[in-house]
Amino acid sequence: MDIQYYTKTLKLRIRDKHSNLLLAQSKEVNLVWNYVNDLSMQILKRERRFCSAFDLAPYTRGSTKEGLTLHSQSVQAITEEYVTRRKQFKKVKLKWRKSGGSKRSLGWIPFKSSAIRYKNGQVFYCGKAIGLWDSYGLSKYELGTGSFSEDARGRWYLNVTVKVNQKTESGGQLTGVDPGCKEAATASDGDKVHGRRYRALEQKLALAQRARNKYRIKNIHAKIKNQRKDDLHKFSSALVKRSGAIFVGNVSPTGMAKTKNAKSSLDAGWGILKSMLEYKCRWADVVFGEVNEAYTTQTCSC
Repeated sequence: MDIQYYTKTLKLRIRDKHSNLLLAQSKEVNLVWNYVNDLSMQILKRERRFCSAFDLAPYTRGSTKEGLTLHSQSVQAITEEYVTRRKQFKKVKLKWRKSGGSKRSLGWIPFKSSAIRYKNGQVFYCGKAIGLWDSYGLSKYELGTGSFSEDARGRWYLNVTVKVNQKTESGGQLTGVDPGCKEAATASDGDKVHGRRYRALEQKLALAQRARNKYRIKNIHAKIKNQRKDDLHKFSSALVKRSGAIFVGNVSPTGMAKTKNAKSSLDAGWGILKSMLEYKCRWADVVFGEVNEAYTTQTCSC
């Protein structure tokens, strides 16, 4: 019997003492990104064609021998990511990544599997040992592609893909999920996710904003975000375990953001919940689908 593997992304917190090293390398990432962005635009104007990652590769070849401290595989990953996002957003040119100022781009260092290895509680990248809190036991996995990323508070994380073969247990019931504002989501069996997490911290957030305490503002926003993700993870995991098929209403967060319920709809995190249910259902072999909610509240005239 063939073993079926699933790709999973692990996120681990990196120790703060490595922040300066990663920040310096992220500025080099911005340099490569901006170079590729400008080069792609120049070729488009001159030759009237869009460059693929293969076309751009010769222009960045050998850059790590000329002073860049990045891994050569990271340079390739930057180029590939640029081309992917340009196609995704259907733009001829993407925004510059800024290394300083009030609108500085958050740090990001992509890598491929050959650029990183794990040993004795540390990951090694470009010959540098980077300590982290290994809450998953990385020694059990074969590391794939990933990135180092920075959040708004200046904390760095390792995001790496691994292959797992364990399958989540699932039940047999048929479950429908109705996204809402007061309750972020309500399942057909009565289970609910209580939304409006921001309400509990709204006064503290307003006080910090009036005081212009940026450090406090970032911490409060991060707390609200973490509480929301924790609620959605617990709800989606429990739902998948007891269901054989899950169907979610196709409510558009973008459309609801233009109404008077904008704050509640955005805080509910419907898009995050759908993504969680989709990949968790895929792991557990549970059917997942979206249902058109148009005219579902219409009553019969007869």
